[in-house]
Amino acid sequence: MTQRAEHTTVMDRLAIDDLVTGYAIAVDDGDWTAYRALFVPEGRVDYRSAGGIAGGVTDVADWLAEMLRRFPVRQHLIVNRRIGIELRDGGAPGDTATVQADYLNPMHLAGPHDAPPGTAADLHGAHAGASAAPNYTCAGRYAFAARRAAEGWRLSEVVVHEKWRQLVPARG
Repeated sequence: MTQRAEHTTVMDRLAIDDLVTGYAIAVDDGDWTAYRALFVPEGRVDYRSAGGIAGGVTDVADWLAEMLRRFPVRQHLIVNRRIGIELRDGGAPGDTATVQADYLNPMHLAGPHDAPPGTAADLHGAHAGASAAPNYTCAGRYAFAARRAAEGWRLSEVVVHEKWRQLVPARG
């Protein structure tokens, strides 16, 4: 592999890693415009193993926006990322990649005393365990597929393989 190909591979790996991080942030922040922008137009998502739906990115983003209202606090931790970039003849990086990554996703269910997100009560810690609502955690492995597009690397597919989940009652 030439020095130029090695440099391109490193830059691609950083861009793909940033794409996966952007995915986690968009979901956690409920930024569905940013979520959609991470995908190629024909991107597909499959959350069925976690009790969700599978489909095109627009339909899944709409479903997530509605479903995740029940979880005003959420935080994806995506770790152990294994990035594989297709190589062309001669060792130059190609235009497709896969990422296998484990996730841990703690969330807080909305309760009757939770402050709506973004309100003054919310910003002063109303979600930090003051609610009688339980906490929920799920974990598993993501399989991401990415493709180089005109605007940079974009997701073409996301498949969730949930391994476990836990509901912890609130202290009270």
